[in-house]
Amino acid sequence: MPTTVKAFGAYAIRQPLVPVTIERRDVGPHDVRLDILYCGICHSDINFVGGEFGPLPASPLVPGHEVVGRVTETGSAVTRHRVGDLVGIGCMVNSCRECENCRAGQEQYCLKGHTLIFGSPDPAEPGAHTQGGYSEAIVAPEDFVVRVPDGLDPAAAAPLLCAGITVYAPLKRYGAGPGTKVAVVGLGGLGHLGVKMAKAMGADVTVLSQSDRKHDAATALGADHYAVTGDGSAFTDLANTFDLILNTVSAPVSLKDHLGMLRLHGTMVSVGVTPQPMPLEVFSLLQNGRAYAGSLFGGIAETQEMLDFAAEHGVTAEIELIDAQHIDTAYERILASDVRYRFVVDGATFAKGEEGP
Repeated sequence: MPTTVKAFGAYAIRQPLVPVTIERRDVGPHDVRLDILYCGICHSDINFVGGEFGPLPASPLVPGHEVVGRVTETGSAVTRHRVGDLVGIGCMVNSCRECENCRAGQEQYCLKGHTLIFGSPDPAEPGAHTQGGYSEAIVAPEDFVVRVPDGLDPAAAAPLLCAGITVYAPLKRYGAGPGTKVAVVGLGGLGHLGVKMAKAMGADVTVLSQSDRKHDAATALGADHYAVTGDGSAFTDLANTFDLILNTVSAPVSLKDHLGMLRLHGTMVSVGVTPQPMPLEVFSLLQNGRAYAGSLFGGIAETQEMLDFAAEHGVTAEIELIDAQHIDTAYERILASDVRYRFVVDGATFAKGEEGP
């Protein structure tokens, strides 16, 4: 029989997250169940609850897609994980597994649509929607559960399941490494991990920010250079400089100005999510043979590769650990850019909320 777990969810857009009780399905032959130890808070959680992505697909909707937990039960056919293993789940928990993209290990680009950890129709439970990591426990197919390596702080590793792979995938794809110059736009939850990952790959890293406010923080994270873009002078001073620009901000930026900072055949990649349009002038691409790209998170194999890389190089997120009762306050602080650099919810506190009548 399905089991009930305590969680925090929203009943309507732009409404507070409150304690709720949800059902988790039985563990099937290829499933694992894990008790959630930590769950990171991502800006896209706020987008969902705030209605930027449309109406809530379920009521209540339990967000959370940066999950680290301990396996407590495995299905009869499971071979990848054992009870007691420290594991993680990121943005998705299923895909068609048959299309060209899935066969290439790029399940995030499933041509039939991947299944998000929350808010997606659940193929394992027809008529139901998936519910995310702001909860005590979760059940997922073993193929979409990754191993958290020894040596990584489980709480600080949780944001790697979304933010970490979101920056790692394009940095790797577009060749960040020794001899390359990488610029990271923004120094928030994504940006600070972009700096850490790019440095670990051996690149020369510059942080681009609108003001000088985060200069010392960027240096502490390992950035080689820092440039202020607010007055526009950096776009002239650093024209034709970078091999790769990683745009991590969740708001529109001037593509023309930033593309002008790319050297020959350089690429700018946007990973921050904004529902607002950003005008693109084609001539900005024609000069220097530049490219503009977007990137989602990564496939499952690449996510495991990223975690192994992070463990090898000591890369984790800078976090503030909070109780579940403070999620709404954390949302407000994220929107005010008042966090360095990622909130993580202590999974032990999901059960402490008192549901209303």
